[in-house]
Amino acid sequence: MAAFTTVEGIAAPLPAANIDTDVIMPKQFLKGIDRSGLDRGLLHDLRFDDGGLPRSDFILNQPAWNAASFLVVGDNFGCGSSREHAVWGLMQYGVRALIGTSYAGIFFDNCARNGLLAITLPPAEVATLLARVAQADSNRLTIDLAQQTITAADLAIHFDIDPLRKQALLLGLDAVGQTLALRDDILAFQERHFETSPWLR
Repeated sequence: MAAFTTVEGIAAPLPAANIDTDVIMPKQFLKGIDRSGLDRGLLHDLRFDDGGLPRSDFILNQPAWNAASFLVVGDNFGCGSSREHAVWGLMQYGVRALIGTSYAGIFFDNCARNGLLAITLPPAEVATLLARVAQADSNRLTIDLAQQTITAADLAIHFDIDPLRKQALLLGLDAVGQTLALRDDILAFQERHFETSPWLR
């Protein structure tokens, strides 16, 4: 996974509550045998009309937000089915972090396992960010994971994160990578175990 340390970029507001994984990644984009093309599927029915043309009124199709690195999202983002493709599509599009009040549990875990930072904040702070990033002249934020801060010229917000998730994101380690980081300890345990139980060799 790509490590997340300090990222500066455009944030786009997506304030609707209960945006589910079928909206984030519609089912027709789940048919491939690899992960290619999921950036096209991301929020497809919101981004494109029935003829496949971009909807000019959708935030990510507007010039000031079409290269968003962050999404400030509504309550219960990522509810619905547990499709991991939703997270893959967000990341292929270039989204590095989500900021919201709450996420569906499986979606939140999928974010952590794939290197997408999902930040949880109180409603008042999310409302402040939504109002701010809805303006083209104030839609850039900096997220410093080590310091656990979201900042802009006149803004500083602290966020909490599980220490293990933080460490994995800072180092760019998925579950396999986290296990391999303990390789020497695992091998030492294995050798001690074989010494006390030689018949297992």
